Amino acid sequence: MQNTKVLVPSGVLGLGFDNNAFENGLKLSPDIISIDGGSTDSGPFSLGTGTSKYSRSSIKSEWKTLMIGRAKLNIPLIIGSCGTCGTNNMVDWMEEITIEIATELNQKLKIAKLYCEISKKELKKKFKNKQIYQLDPPVLLNEDKIDRMAHIVALAGAEQIQNALKTDADIILAGRTTDTAIISALPLMKGANLGSSWHGAKVAECGALCSTDPTSGVVMIEFDKNGFIVFPTSKNAKCTPYTVSAHMLYENSDPFKLYEPGGYMDVSEATYKALDYKKVIVTGAKWFKDKNYFVKLEGAQISGYQTSSLILIRDKKYVNNIEKWTSKLKKFLCKEINKRMSLSLKDYNLQFRHIGKNATLGDLENKKNELTEVGVLCIVTANKHDISIEITKLINPFLLHYPLSDNEELPTFAFPFSPVHADRGALYEFSLNHKLKLKDPMSIFTIKLNEI
Repeated sequence: MQNTKVLVPSGVLGLGFDNNAFENGLKLSPDIISIDGGSTDSGPFSLGTGTSKYSRSSIKSEWKTLMIGRAKLNIPLIIGSCGTCGTNNMVDWMEEITIEIATELNQKLKIAKLYCEISKKELKKKFKNKQIYQLDPPVLLNEDKIDRMAHIVALAGAEQIQNALKTDADIILAGRTTDTAIISALPLMKGANLGSSWHGAKVAECGALCSTDPTSGVVMIEFDKNGFIVFPTSKNAKCTPYTVSAHMLYENSDPFKLYEPGGYMDVSEATYKALDYKKVIVTGAKWFKDKNYFVKLEGAQISGYQTSSLILIRDKKYVNNIEKWTSKLKKFLCKEINKRMSLSLKDYNLQFRHIGKNATLGDLENKKNELTEVGVLCIVTANKHDISIEITKLINPFLLHYPLSDNEELPTFAFPFSPVHADRGALYEFSLNHKLKLKDPMSIFTIKLNEI
């Protein structure tokens, strides 16, 4: 077999990378350029709305650099989880950007689009046929819940990426994929070590995060029949056995096992050795194939509508008694909401967060400090959009003037914005923690080709 070189410019498109490091990588003649386009890191909003969390201008700028580099070497360029969430419309959105750039550069391209979204009708059919299995922790699933989901995607693995590679496309735009599949697919096709192909992909999934200079972005990873070699292409970065081995702890519940479509990889017997001051060679990972083929499912649905208000308080008495004040205020407001709007607590949720004091940890916060001011964030969540806004407007004057005690003048606090409330719109939640059993890995995935 021939060694397979994969150039990974960054952990995600839109995050940025060192252009000089990328050019250094191109000089080493990689066989493919692979980059991730998204994740669930920032919550369910992107999947729920089918939108990207990254700016279009940033994505276009970086993608243009990658397309120019791809053309120099005439090698495939692949992106997984297009538009953060990997929905079908985000794959098409990424194609629009690609065509714009191709027109500007006068490039002729063959594009392969891998669609990973599943319709509600199809998912209900799989549910009835008992092809869907719960993961831990269990999440309730039924047909009514499926009907409420905005978007549903399946995470493609190496097999689906390999089918896209076999089209000989110049650029592959993939919907939702595992972070590692876009890196491991080609080495696996070329006969590289099974365990090491997945292990190397896990190490390189976030670019230079496996090096001493994570912001440099770019890493090269070379696979063979025994293992892999990984190193950053920035002059100021290096990989060490520590930085490389530590990446198995990143976003992984088990420091030794990584589950992927079709099986799992185990690094219990892996060894990490420094080849020189910036390269590390890794061997010993093993791949265990499952008897059944599963892909993970992701879904998001609207769980309510939300508005928020921010109050800034500097009055020392109120700052020192902020929990007492918001507790008293909340009880008063709930009574007013019930009296004026005939709403019970099951119709809405009212929260207060104390910014500068315990906004992150709440009751778990154990550090005490002398506060000059505190921000009080009021969050209203309701089943209906208009109700969340109406509640926020109702409580507005009390946020500004509600007294700590009965026998004192009304206080006046500061609102940093006008209007004071911010309409956050629909609030989304993840609604699936399941895997889907497939007889044919491509049965729910679709590849479409376009020549421009």
